[in-house]
Amino acid sequence: MSIYEAAVVRYFEGWNATDADALAKAVAAAWSGDGTYTDPMADVRGHEQIAAVIQAAHEQFPGFEFRLAGDVDGNHHIARSSWELVSTADGSAPVAGSDVITLTEDGRITSVLGFLGRLPGA
Repeated sequence: MSIYEAAVVRYFEGWNATDADALAKAVAAAWSGDGTYTDPMADVRGHEQIAAVIQAAHEQFPGFEFRLAGDVDGNHHIARSSWELVSTADGSAPVAGSDVITLTEDGRITSVLGFLGRLPGA
């Protein structure tokens, strides 16, 4: 597994953690301490703020999980991937997007730039 794929796996573990303790551990494992997450609805820094954004997504979409859509691409400590937010009940995926992730030398995330490609009702 490449450094890019490993980083995205840890990233999705964070996004799919629903228990507060598991979420905190997953975010700490994936992001550097001063890591950032930016998308059209959020611009946050640090583990606590990132975990809060993830928790808010779970509150808005209970019973959904983030899944990789396609391959992970990367170069020069930058990874790119696409994803879907999928219902565990019926497999519907009302939300999809892509992320550009910047990594430290050891593969932890320093920044995520998220882009939304499909939204409910859009």
